[in-house]
Amino acid sequence: MTPVRVTNVDGRVRFSVRVQPRASTNEIAGVHGDALKVRLTAPPVDGAANDNLVKFLADIFAVKRGSVRILNGESSRSKIVEIDGVTERAVHDVASGSPRR
Repeated sequence: MTPVRVTNVDGRVRFSVRVQPRASTNEIAGVHGDALKVRLTAPPVDGAANDNLVKFLADIFAVKRGSVRILNGESSRSKIVEIDGVTERAVHDVASGSPRR
């Protein structure tokens, strides 16, 4: 298991994300402390990085964009994200670079 701390709340998972905006590509970059590190191409301007994060996580976890919510940290690199329809194991698999399926 990876050190990403994942909480299951009413059938949804919550975990910390550390965002690096203005990267050359969108990618999972491993773990930063107890958070999933995500590199995003979008700049941190006018919510562009947040929108990019929601879309990227929805694609990675194969859920609808509406299933991904940023609960805390909209103006920070450190965020708390909640996703419906995803298991704790799936988050740990993504963080460790293992296939989810």
